[in-house]
Amino acid sequence: MSYAGFNRAWAVWIADLLERRGLRVTQRRWDLPEGVPVADALHDLLATSGQVLLVLSEWYFQLGPRSHAEWNAALREVVAPNADRFAAVSITSTPVPSAAAVLAPADLRDMDAREAERRLLDRLGLPTEPLPDDSGRVRPRFPLEQPEVWGGVPRRNVRFTGREALLTEVRRLFQDTDFGAVALHGMSGVGKTQLAMEYVYRFSSEYDVVWWVPAERRVTYRERLAQLAPALGLVTGQEYGERIRAVRQALHRGEPYGRWLLVADGADEPDLLWDMLPTGPGDVLLTTRNSEWAQHGAALLEVPFYDRRESVAFIRRRAPRLTEAEADQLAEALEDLPLLLDQTAGWLRDSDMSVQEYIALLGGGADQDVVSVSADFPLAFRTAWAILLNRLWETAPESLDLLRLCAFFSPGSIPVRLLKGIPAGERPESLAGLMRDPVLWDRTLERLSQYSVIRLESQGAALYMHRMVHQVVRQDIPWEDAEEFAAAVRRALVAAVPGRPGDPEAWPAYAEIVPHLEYADAMHDIDPAVQKLVVDCLRYLYLSGEYGTGLHLAELAISAWQSLLDPDHPLLWDLGHHYANLLRAVGDYRHSEAVSRAAAERHGAVGGHRDGEYLRAAGSLAADLRALGRYEEAYGLSQEVCDAYEELAGDENHPDVLTARNNLAVSLRLLGDYRRAGDTDRSTLAARRRVLGPHHPWTLFSEIHYATDLRLLGRTGEAVSVQLHSADLHRAELGPDHPQTLRAEHNLALCHYQAGDFTQAESLFFSILVRGERAVGEDDPLSLMFAAAHSCFVREHGDIEQARKMGESVAAHYERMLGPAHPFVAGAHANQALILRAVGAQDEFRALADQAFDDMARAVGPSHPWTLGCALNASSAAAFAGDHEAALAISRDTAPKSRDVLGPRHPLSLSARIALAADLRAWGDRPGADKTEDAALRDLVATRGPDHPGTRAARNRQRPHWDFEPLTT
Repeated sequence: MSYAGFNRAWAVWIADLLERRGLRVTQRRWDLPEGVPVADALHDLLATSGQVLLVLSEWYFQLGPRSHAEWNAALREVVAPNADRFAAVSITSTPVPSAAAVLAPADLRDMDAREAERRLLDRLGLPTEPLPDDSGRVRPRFPLEQPEVWGGVPRRNVRFTGREALLTEVRRLFQDTDFGAVALHGMSGVGKTQLAMEYVYRFSSEYDVVWWVPAERRVTYRERLAQLAPALGLVTGQEYGERIRAVRQALHRGEPYGRWLLVADGADEPDLLWDMLPTGPGDVLLTTRNSEWAQHGAALLEVPFYDRRESVAFIRRRAPRLTEAEADQLAEALEDLPLLLDQTAGWLRDSDMSVQEYIALLGGGADQDVVSVSADFPLAFRTAWAILLNRLWETAPESLDLLRLCAFFSPGSIPVRLLKGIPAGERPESLAGLMRDPVLWDRTLERLSQYSVIRLESQGAALYMHRMVHQVVRQDIPWEDAEEFAAAVRRALVAAVPGRPGDPEAWPAYAEIVPHLEYADAMHDIDPAVQKLVVDCLRYLYLSGEYGTGLHLAELAISAWQSLLDPDHPLLWDLGHHYANLLRAVGDYRHSEAVSRAAAERHGAVGGHRDGEYLRAAGSLAADLRALGRYEEAYGLSQEVCDAYEELAGDENHPDVLTARNNLAVSLRLLGDYRRAGDTDRSTLAARRRVLGPHHPWTLFSEIHYATDLRLLGRTGEAVSVQLHSADLHRAELGPDHPQTLRAEHNLALCHYQAGDFTQAESLFFSILVRGERAVGEDDPLSLMFAAAHSCFVREHGDIEQARKMGESVAAHYERMLGPAHPFVAGAHANQALILRAVGAQDEFRALADQAFDDMARAVGPSHPWTLGCALNASSAAAFAGDHEAALAISRDTAPKSRDVLGPRHPLSLSARIALAADLRAWGDRPGADKTEDAALRDLVATRGPDHPGTRAARNRQRPHWDFEPLTT
């Protein structure tokens, strides 16, 4: 079978059909080397045994390129005498050489797969009855059918030329190596995107999913990747992070599709994207100018300039009026750069200028009085561009002005709705007529597309501007014109604002706007509407989890606004508030604390400590202090904010008051004052139920907090009751994978675990961990909280090795994020120590348990419940090592402290009393041990019941331990 490379999908489908019917098929890509007559190449096909099947298309006859006259002569000379050896199918509607009639080709166009199969078999004289279904076998798809999931792929470039070796190598790397990603690497303009597009179309029949993602910017990549979730049939919430993780998990598992291809186009920043690339049974194809992808496991494939043969063939296909010699001269002058060849040949096709005249212009320099190109570019490049832009100016000046307007959007994809969204009264005068006239608009876009200056996408809903074109056009626009175009783009962006940034349904529109802010110089605009747009975009980026892009935008805005605005301008401080939120979201608590503290000090000095702006800043500062483990400071600030809001509002049910009381309870809980936290949360919950209603998210959040307080107070039965009801409401109101729902189920799992219901706890712990990592990522504080609890559970009831790995990961994350002195690090070490105890590592257990005890005492004080829990483990480590004197000393200190801090019947107090009894017995004080043990057992039976696992363990004299539980900050 002989076929043009452009039609590979047809060849693969035909070969599969014939091989299923017992034939052996050799596929041979049709190529006509320079100087080889068509007749000789056809003779070579006869050298093989069996029939020769030609797959006829426009491409088959154009390769070379060769004239119809030469083809007619060759067909008469070779095929006519050997008609019994040749057969053909036709997949083209364009005119073919007249002598092709001797092949009697079967027409396979515009029909379904079954009819095409019947016609093919009939032409070859084979039985046409259907074969038995072999649905278990993966077969190539019929070329006229798209993959099951197909999205974002640009329209095929029918002028694509050459690159056969590169296409073959991409396929080989995917099939024959362990590389999960192939990076097409090269400078701008060499045709990386075109090569990726051609790979998609040639090999699409072998994929079930093909998804094309613009990757120039992380925010756009995330938006497009998130859109794959519903296309795959995945049930998720609206949050991008949740959708992206669901997509990556589905692709990794190969469910529901194992044959998938993801194309990340323009992936020039590996450090921003590599963590979001999927892995699994499918393929990832990247286009990039950055060779650092090799450090992330991608196979680099260099995309060079065209070789001369490819350049000549491409020019002649693009501009058929040129001879082979002229094409060679032009390729030489333009140094074989594909993008420049495309644009120049496209222009020459419609121009009366001869190649010699054009080359003379290149050599002598174009008249650049009207349009110039920066000397930063190579001479041939800038001269060729100057020629093209000046001709546009002469023949269609509105085309050049539209290009200049596009240069103040981001390079890459530009939605047409943004271009045409400039308010009528604020459009540049030179473009007003173009934007009013739909016929002129369409003609202008078509002209620019023909010259390959832009590429139309999404059925004309967007246009794509190559970054090199963007740079060339923008570089030398006169200042006064540049300001007019930039201002118009900013007005378009303001007009496109979709609504509140807190509404997830508005996020796709915000994702379209954000990339253009920097290029439109929005940060230097003092128009309040533009400044509000910047702040709204920061809010969207924070809420959607796009923290890195948000930080970049915030830092640009801070730099600009500090030079434009008075230091005390409210907008500058509002910007700081959003900046602190983003810093806190990425775990940069020290930096966010500095920003929040500066804001609080400034607002306090200007408006006093009852000023609303001060209270907002002080609340943010308290959140930073809680995250940093400075709980006493956070509590003092939380109390101040709460008192101030109560005084200002004059209404204890005011939403600001309820929020402040909620945050005060968080500070109290972290201080270990569970009683006051519970009282505060109970009253806040009751008020929110009255004011907001029982189903409001804040009301539900208060239920989680109150149930947590009950559990930490040891009132397990009440906690289970409250949290069980609350978890049901969360699932119904917010959905099963919402982060707040996961918090509710996490606390429910801990309630079941504390109640001794290990079966219920186990299923919840595992489910929450998986869904949490999908919803917010494995490095998020919420996922670390889930992982810490799951590690403790599997240590006692599952796989000790899994517990070890998870515990080490949690500790490492906390140390990296929070620093070694943070109480969460001490608590994670306490949990790790218990794993060492479980595997019998006596010395290591004691060393780490003692370190955790000392570090926790320094971090939160000697009487904090966390310190008392670490003390319980340290006494166990000493007893385990045979140092009964040290164990008894710790237990004699811990038991009364636990009673005083938490009450005599609190679970930790009871554990401390059981441990003390064990240490007294080991020291030889049997009467004291028996008395202490009997009293503790009576209280255990009274509070937890005779059959609770903790009661049975104490009765069997199993030494108790304490698990650290990270709390919400």
